[in-house]
Amino acid sequence: MKNEKPVEPWRSACPVACTLDLLGDRWSLLIVRDMLFGSSKFQQFLASPEKIPTNILSSRLKMLESKGLIKASLYQRHPPRFAYTLTERGKKLAPVIRAIADWGESNIRNSREQGRALSS
Repeated sequence: MKNEKPVEPWRSACPVACTLDLLGDRWSLLIVRDMLFGSSKFQQFLASPEKIPTNILSSRLKMLESKGLIKASLYQRHPPRFAYTLTERGKKLAPVIRAIADWGESNIRNSREQGRALSS
């Protein structure tokens, strides 16, 4: 039993609560959204209109990688720089983000998808 992964500290067995425990902060789904739109590098994520602070971006990228939603690949050694891609697990969030975008466009005044379409 030495190699067993620790059990996640979920609030409950509810799948909505568990998903929110994983992705319920204000930045994680925006990073995944940007990756679905083609962003892969740190500076590209910083260029998003929401203006994520650099320390939070670093933290969220590490968390998303540790949870198996993204993969980091070193593309430059000095200074070290990484490109990020969605894993198969991360790609499965596309319809979730599409549903959130659709709901926002329908229910929040002046909300729009900024001219970009999510693939289903």
